[in-house]
Amino acid sequence: MFITVAGNKKEFNDGLTVAQLIEQEKVETPQYVTVSLNDEFVENNNFATTALKDGDNVEFLYFMGGGQ
Repeated sequence: MFITVAGNKKEFNDGLTVAQLIEQEKVETPQYVTVSLNDEFVENNNFATTALKDGDNVEFLYFMGGGQ
């Protein structure tokens, strides 16, 4: 199946979960990542049970505080 990850179309095995994708893509600080799947946020506690399908669009987001 083909999934677009951070704007890049890539091929993966069927049955891949969000958690497995995070591991395969070697996402830095995975405990702080927010995942957008087809423009909808996936809850962190659902990463292991959310299966990806052909044509999905996944973005890894990090929210940072700061400013004055």
